[in-house]
Amino acid sequence: MNHYTLAEMTPGLTESFTVTVTEEMMQDFERLSGDCSPIHIDEDYARGRGYPGRVVYGMLGASFFSTLAGVYLPGEHCLLHGVECKFARPVFIGDTLTVTGTVLRVSEAVAEAEIKAVITNQEGKKVTRGIIRAGLAR
Repeated sequence: MNHYTLAEMTPGLTESFTVTVTEEMMQDFERLSGDCSPIHIDEDYARGRGYPGRVVYGMLGASFFSTLAGVYLPGEHCLLHGVECKFARPVFIGDTLTVTGTVLRVSEAVAEAEIKAVITNQEGKKVTRGIIRAGLAR
């Protein structure tokens, strides 16, 4: 876990990590969220819609923005103020995702960093992008 403080957050600072989406993650997310849409839980339905398999919950993928902020950038001293995300491509079970954050701006006045966040798949294709507003200890 990283320990960046507000004073250490500078524009251009970048951190990243990788994670592989598993069947277990999908089951856990369904259980926690209650989202039982067939595109996420029914292989035949997803294939019938033209996908190669079940589509991973967009919010499961976006949840890695929480990991990015709370563990990597800034890490221990973070309290999320907001996350905006856009879903560019579907993610599938077994995909290996690289989650990257880059500090865009830092506001001393509100003790907050704005972080550009991007998730790419194993083919280097952008699947999710977002903006994280991370509150920080001074």
